[in-house]
Amino acid sequence: QGLKPVVSTESPALIFGTTSKLASDLPATDSFLGKNKVPDLQKLFQKADGLPVHLKRGVPDKLLYRTTMALTIGGTIYCLVALYMASQPRNQ
Repeated sequence: QGLKPVVSTESPALIFGTTSKLASDLPATDSFLGKNKVPDLQKLFQKADGLPVHLKRGVPDKLLYRTTMALTIGGTIYCLVALYMASQPRNQ
């Protein structure tokens, strides 16, 4: 008879071992893939129009750039004021 093993010798059922759809089963032009925009963006960014790369996409880029610059300048001024106030002796 011998001793029975404490641990089951059968492998457990796979939970995440299989997928519901295989990649080979999907059609090549499925709707969730969308259009490849890389060639269009390459044409846009490589155009020699004198604009820097970070401003080539128009108004949203200008708005983001100006907001970033305003926050940077405002933060620098705030830090300088805080440093000036910290360097002054306190009156008792």
